[in-house]
Amino acid sequence: MTAREIVDLIKKNTGVPWNEQSYRDTFKLGNPDSSVKGIATTVMVTFDMLKRANAAGLNMVIAHEDTFWNDRDDTKDLAGNPLYKLKTDYILKNGMIVWRDHDHMHAMKPDFTVVGSLRSVGIKGGENATMRPGIYTIPETTLGEFAAQVKRLTGSRALRCAGDPKARVSKILLGPGYATPRMTTEVDVVIGGEQQEADGAFDNVEYVMDAASLGMAKGVIMLGHVISEQPGMEDFAKWLRTFLHDVPIQFVPAEEPFW
Repeated sequence: MTAREIVDLIKKNTGVPWNEQSYRDTFKLGNPDSSVKGIATTVMVTFDMLKRANAAGLNMVIAHEDTFWNDRDDTKDLAGNPLYKLKTDYILKNGMIVWRDHDHMHAMKPDFTVVGSLRSVGIKGGENATMRPGIYTIPETTLGEFAAQVKRLTGSRALRCAGDPKARVSKILLGPGYATPRMTTEVDVVIGGEQQEADGAFDNVEYVMDAASLGMAKGVIMLGHVISEQPGMEDFAKWLRTFLHDVPIQFVPAEEPFW
């Protein structure tokens, strides 16, 4: 089976109309008509991840994020960049194919990135979650205890938290990647992948700091982009196995970039 045939099957099974105008969900490098020996799913196409996939005999990489360091995978200004040459040469030399599934993953019901992220932080009941999963209630605990649980379960090395660690919390709102939700009066803790600290449309961090000064139970936990969306690519691999039966499929995690 070729990479193009595999993508056609993904399109048929995604469950949402396919937007052929998406600049994200396209082939990024390699020959789409090459035979696929194995599929690696991952959140970020790092060089280290590529080497591990290649060593495992997986020549097709399905990634949630970009390959060439910008959202459009625009390479017109990278011709003279030595790292770009090394990365492209490695992919092509080893007969690998890279394809991205971002927009349509987030449109799926459930959205694996949200389902996986909820599970990874220990929140139950999110098996059918979409990109707007709503508020989840957990047994009341302190913000500090909950953050410690999140750090332990996710294995994050660079967790960032704001708020009073002693505050009692139970109402959680989560959004992976850049989908960090806006803090509301009904929510105790917002969990996200990334969000700018200030000058945004709504600055959760400053809001939480003000709330903590007034004794209000509010908190923010930032996982990082990779940590927040990575579990979804493991679920994506399991989903692929439900209709791709003749090709090995393996989740190959990207390493957490921060330390």
